[in-house]
Amino acid sequence: MKKITLALLCLSLIPLTAIAEEEKMMISVKRISMETALTIAKGVIDACRKEQIQVSVTVVDRAGVPQVMLRDVLAPTISLTISEHKAHTALAFNSKTSDMEGRFKNFGSIAKTEGLIFSAGGIPIQAGGRILGGVGVSGAPSGELDEKCAQAGIDLVLDDLEMAD
Repeated sequence: MKKITLALLCLSLIPLTAIAEEEKMMISVKRISMETALTIAKGVIDACRKEQIQVSVTVVDRAGVPQVMLRDVLAPTISLTISEHKAHTALAFNSKTSDMEGRFKNFGSIAKTEGLIFSAGGIPIQAGGRILGGVGVSGAPSGELDEKCAQAGIDLVLDDLEMAD
């Protein structure tokens, strides 16, 4: 009986050992380069200028830390802060901020958390099944125009990001 119990115990430990060997102690994290973030931000500014609109744009990395922040000459100063909050919100929820408008209306809801803005103009940067960051735009007459410009900036690099390792 002891031999059978010992044999079963040993057999039951094999899958655990195999799983432990497959688990890595560290993981690799994909990040966009500063040059890619700058290309996105500049693309946003250029797209809004074509609409004769001056805006601010923030590109955050996957940790929500601003990587690039640009404010066009006539964009309101406050638009820089708003663009950062939109980028952070899009990243944190992995969703366009326009898709979340009106979602958190109750008193004390998450929408009252400092640094989150649930209005159009924030888009997560997604490629290859990963979330890589977020883009936030502020200063256009409507959030829809902010979002259109944000998407134009992302579109400049999306194909290359999809093909990257």
